[in-house]
Amino acid sequence: MAINVNDLAAEINRQLSLYARQTEETVEMTAEKVASDGVELLKANSPKSPGGGDYAKSWDKKKVGKKLVVHNKKHYRLTHLLEKGHAKVGGGRVPARVHIKPVETKMINNFEEELRGGLSR
Repeated sequence: MAINVNDLAAEINRQLSLYARQTEETVEMTAEKVASDGVELLKANSPKSPGGGDYAKSWDKKKVGKKLVVHNKKHYRLTHLLEKGHAKVGGGRVPARVHIKPVETKMINNFEEELRGGLSR
């Protein structure tokens, strides 16, 4: 395809715009997939009470602006207490049950890997 020198700037702008649109779509699709995978990992790895594991089942993702947030819908107050441990009323401490940090680390690594793979195509 031959491009007239006078039209070169317009063609460069068009190609850059196309690349930006494709990159944005790739980032959104990758974030959606990684967030969904993270929710499933949290549901599988969260502490479960003998009564049914309502805490583990409450993990979900939501879109806030252009960001995706993975959160616990019903028991958001428990996340910090379980992850970090807490003091008991009668003295002593409840040990931490680390389950969020490993999933967060995995999600970050997966996002970077999948984004690199998606953008290199």
